[in-house]
Amino acid sequence: MTTKTENEIGLALPFAQAVERTRTALQAEGFGVLTTIDMQAAFREKLAADFRPYVIMGACNPPLAYKALTASAEVGLMLPCNVTVEEEAPGRSVVRFARPTRLLGADPTEYPPAVHQVASDAEARLARVADALRQVEAQ
Repeated sequence: MTTKTENEIGLALPFAQAVERTRTALQAEGFGVLTTIDMQAAFREKLAADFRPYVIMGACNPPLAYKALTASAEVGLMLPCNVTVEEEAPGRSVVRFARPTRLLGADPTEYPPAVHQVASDAEARLARVADALRQVEAQ
């Protein structure tokens, strides 16, 4: 396992296994995966181009999304929280997590305090997902 940045984790797991472990860890923190975009298949179909296995998962925690959208409808442009899993090499994968607090931008007055609280909560949950993946890898 390699930690490249705080929101990027290298795992000594094959791609499909990394996707399943990530999905399971997200569920443990109350996130469901609403969308899964298979970039390898999309590039093959739309561009006839080869690309490594790479998925973008749109993860949503319904109570947090409800709070955020109740406070500011435009927050929907930043939902769901994206998580990517890609094959780095055979038997090695990389998982990356969106940083909800960074998506809000530098101006703390642009969104109501409730939105910032939700973003902080979501980011803390995603950090626990990352920690759970590190724990699985360490076993």
